[in-house]
Amino acid sequence: MIHAVRCNHASFKTVEFRPGFNVVLADRTEDSGRRDSRNGLGKSTLIEIIHFCLGGTIPTAKGLGSRNIRGWAFSLELTLANKIITVTRNTEDRTQVVIDGDTANWPIQPKQQEDQKVLSLEDWKTVLGELTFGLTSENEAKKYKPTFRGLISYFIRRGRDAFSTPFEHHPKQPGWDKQVNNAFLLGLAWEEARDLQLLKDKQKLIAEIKKLKKDTEPGVVIGIFGSLGELEALKVQVEAQLRERKETLNNFRVASQYHELEATANRLTSQIHEATNKKIIENKLLEFYQSSLDSEDEPRPDQVVRIYENAGVELPGLVIRRLEEVELFHRRLIENRREFLGNEIQRIRRQIASRESFIREKTNERAELLEVLKTHGALEEYTMLQENYLDDVANLNEINKRIEELKQFEEQKSTLKIEKEQLLQRARRDYGERNEQAERAINLFSINSRFLYDVPGTLVIDVGSNGFSFRVEIRRDGSEGIDKMKIFCYDLMLAQLWSERDPSPRILIHDSTIFDGVDERQVSLALQLADRESRRLGFQYICTLNSDMVPRSEFPLDFNFDSFVRLRLTDENEEGGLLGISF
Repeated sequence: MIHAVRCNHASFKTVEFRPGFNVVLADRTEDSGRRDSRNGLGKSTLIEIIHFCLGGTIPTAKGLGSRNIRGWAFSLELTLANKIITVTRNTEDRTQVVIDGDTANWPIQPKQQEDQKVLSLEDWKTVLGELTFGLTSENEAKKYKPTFRGLISYFIRRGRDAFSTPFEHHPKQPGWDKQVNNAFLLGLAWEEARDLQLLKDKQKLIAEIKKLKKDTEPGVVIGIFGSLGELEALKVQVEAQLRERKETLNNFRVASQYHELEATANRLTSQIHEATNKKIIENKLLEFYQSSLDSEDEPRPDQVVRIYENAGVELPGLVIRRLEEVELFHRRLIENRREFLGNEIQRIRRQIASRESFIREKTNERAELLEVLKTHGALEEYTMLQENYLDDVANLNEINKRIEELKQFEEQKSTLKIEKEQLLQRARRDYGERNEQAERAINLFSINSRFLYDVPGTLVIDVGSNGFSFRVEIRRDGSEGIDKMKIFCYDLMLAQLWSERDPSPRILIHDSTIFDGVDERQVSLALQLADRESRRLGFQYICTLNSDMVPRSEFPLDFNFDSFVRLRLTDENEEGGLLGISF
């Protein structure tokens, strides 16, 4: 419960609150013009100050972050653990708070500094968590846990965005945070929501690691990724290739003068080709000489005489004797030619035989070199084969590693699925065991909504595949006003529930935003309901309102609205606002 809000600057309008229903009213004066506005008078700033004193941050450079109020110290007088204490926090030094009052039963004791009791901001929030919501130091060490700042933001909604849905106080609030905080506030097993988020983290981590393994370390030669079956098939291929390369390496012989032998073999090949070409030419020439020799016949004189006789010409004896002389000459010529052809044929045959011997010799020599080159290789070739072999070994090792990792991933995924299902079963079982608490919350929400609309609204709590899910329904929902009243009914239900617990915040604060667009009759009923329940159950309800939002004609005669007004802010001048200055 908050007793007062003060400041070390005289211009600030101190506000004192009482148990039950309290109103901070922004009043528009008759002399104010159209351009004057109550939106800058400090209603929302008052809520920011309360949050600031309760360990909240200053969200922007506006409001409490303004340079104009740097060095201002705001104080909150409140009841904490049945003791009235005052906490003071300075906008200049936001890392600590000053405590005044009895702190003997606090879990963390303030330190004495220059006649002041001082707590660090983190320790202050820890104290508030334990003394307000019963959060223990054991919970402080856990991840995805309810915190004082997260829980109090449902009792003191902050900013316009906090009035969008009953189950979140900020539009960027993580899903796990909504589940954990709402489950805790409703008395459900919030630990199940935490454990479910931890499982989700593990699943996300496994997926990220698998993706990282796919995107990085792609192997020496080939990218190694895919399904388990694809990796097994790739493993078989790489193993076969590895065996082939290993056999090649085992049979490989390095020739120290490989390149010289290779050059000699090439030279011998050229010589063999050249000798073969010359042999072909000589064979052709041999055939030609042999043919010429075979066609060389000696002419006979009687053949010439017979030719002339057949022609009817008679040759005298002298001519015949002359022909015999010609025949003798020609015979000698033929003999000389035959002798020449015979000699040439012998020479060419000897040359061909020599070339054939040369070709055989060089061919044998080349064959020996080629056999060496066939069974041996160059050192760099052997090195390259070794590198390829080592690449295959590295690839195989990487494949085996990925296969093992993938098996582990799949096994972990299966294990996490089993754990998740077991967790959901446990959550459903716990929800069944705590059904009485859930029914209490559902019933209170139904009563609150029926008071406003004559029809019961519904608070729905489910345990699904993603954990807890919450929603509220009012039969005539759809308009902005009714959506805001869903939040009002839910928040009031939380205040009602927690008024029955100890420890408890025993407070509910609403900015005027919650009544924007709400029908006057529902505004009247909501304020009357808040007054009745806060008095009945002993918690404090504080709201800020603009004067023209007050549905005076809707109030019953016995409801004296003005008696609940603890502070009036006006737009008459700068002094009429909460801070008493323009900023």
